[in-house]
This record gives sequence, structure tokens and C-alpha cells, in this order.
Amino acid sequence: MIRIHFTAADFAQVRFAPRPAPLLELNAALMKMALPDDEVLFGRWRRRLLRSLPLAVLPLKDVVPGTVPPLFLDIFNGTLTEGWEAMRATPPDVVRAELRRAYAGQPSPAPSWIRALYRGEAGAWEPLRRAQHAAFETALRPVWPLVQDLHRTEFTRHALAVAEHGIGAALTTLVPGSRLQRDVWELAAPVERDIRLGGRGVVLMPTFHWTGHPLLSDLPDRPVTVTYPAGPGLPLPPDEAEGADQALAAVLGRTRVEMLLLAEEHTTSGLARRLAVSNATASAHATALRGAGLITTVRAGRSVLHRRTALGSLLVQRHSGGRSAYD
Repeated sequence: MIRIHFTAADFAQVRFAPRPAPLLELNAALMKMALPDDEVLFGRWRRRLLRSLPLAVLPLKDVVPGTVPPLFLDIFNGTLTEGWEAMRATPPDVVRAELRRAYAGQPSPAPSWIRALYRGEAGAWEPLRRAQHAAFETALRPVWPLVQDLHRTEFTRHALAVAEHGIGAALTTLVPGSRLQRDVWELAAPVERDIRLGGRGVVLMPTFHWTGHPLLSDLPDRPVTVTYPAGPGLPLPPDEAEGADQALAAVLGRTRVEMLLLAEEHTTSGLARRLAVSNATASAHATALRGAGLITTVRAGRSVLHRRTALGSLLVQRHSGGRSAYD
């Protein structure tokens, strides 16, 4: 149970985030992807995302080596650029403390770029910036217009609840299962925490990828941010995503669809391994996709590299779980 203790000043400073935060929603999507639960609902989305994420995102695993993410990843700014600048401005002592916390008890030592980040070396943030950008472009860019629409709808729902019932009732309506006991807001969670606001107030932030318990950011001298799951939201229900996949497969064939879903470039033998087909079969499918302008093929030494074209990426986006963001 999480208990948030309000003062009168805190009730007057409850705010709803006016727009979604790209880096926060990205964190929620990656957390959801990493959990094996809800396989029936989200298994297909999870497998698609795991296949399509490029290798450039691997530093994100380095910065969260276990189950405890560093708090400097909690960024609530409204654009990627603003979010990155806010993260980059994290005080060095906070960065060091959070990296120590994240790596406490880990069996393997931190990689070199994490050690450079710990020491505050110039350019040490760059691997993280590239990883977040690559992950956002792959996982969220196709559905970001839909996330923005859902956020506006949630904003309106909260505003109407406050206007009709007051802030106390609106808080418990917003987060199912929570309750307000005088000046204590209780939220169901698998941890025991007592947070005293002391006049800092609360910011409410919906997320459309996370479906678990509310998530809290409690940093010194800042409002406490409560990130809560806003209905089923995203990932999209399987019937929509599955129907779109089946429609595309009916035109291209299942193996060619699976080939297009691979965001990274691959050799012919690499495609064969990923798709569990022979080299000859992978080559034949690549030839067909290249003839349709959906992939390009370039020679690299003794091998050839197959890469999805902009047209291929657009086709995947329109017929993947993010389809409704473009239709």
C-alpha cells in the first residue's frame, strides 16, 4: 500500500499533466514489454516489439541492469528534446547515487560507458540518448498521435470529475481501487510506502502502455508524480493488431511480413536463422520484397545486407499495432 499524506496546500496543488511525456511513456512501454504477464492480451505486441527493436537500444538494458531503474530516467517533459535536456541536467551526485542503487547486488560489473557516466565524463550520456531515440522511433512513434488523443480524452475526464465531484472524489475515480481517508490518499501497490508531500503537491500522469499498479516519482523539492494506467489504452487489443497482420499476410505472405518486421539490416543467412527457413528461401523472399521496393540489398564483402526501405517501414507502421494512429 502506498499512502500519500496531503496538507491543505497540497490539495490546492494537484495538477494534471497537460500533455503526455515521451520518455515516461517509453519507459512504461519497455517495462510492459519486459513482463511475461498478460500473454493472451499483449503477447503478440510484445513479440513484435522484441523483433523490431534495433541493437542501438541495448544501452537501456545497461542503465537498468536489474529491477530498480535510476530515478533520473523519470522525465515528465512534453517533448523528446526537453526530456533529454532535463535528464542531461541531472546533478552529478544524483546520477552517481542512482547508478550505485541500480547496480547494487548485480553480479556483473557495469559496462565502460556506465562507468564513464558515473565519473561525469564528456560524451558519456550519448549512448543513452541514442538508445532512447531509437526505442522511441520504433516503439512509440507509430502510435504517438493516438497516445496524444488518449491523453486529451483522459484530461477531459479528469476535469469533468473535478468540476462535478471535487478533487477528492476525482482522485479516487482516476485510480481504481484507491481511496481517500481524510488527508491520506491510499493506492494499492505491492510495496509499503508513506510519502509526506509537505506542500509539494501532486502531478497526475496517465500512461497507456503500463497496466500494473500506479508508479511514483518522489524526488526532493519536486511535486510527487503519480503515473497511473488509464484503461486498456495501448498496446492495442489483439483483435485489431492481429486482424491487420493477417490482412497484410494475405497479400505478402506470412514469411515476408515477418521479414519486414525486422528493423535491423540482416544478411541472407541472418534472415534465414531469424525466420527458421533455408538460405535459398530467405533469398527468394528478399528478391520479391526488393522487386516491390520494400527492401534494398547492398553488398558488404562476401555477404549482402537487406534493409527495409522507407516504403517498407510505412507499410509496417500502417498495418501494425500502431495502425489507428495513421488512419
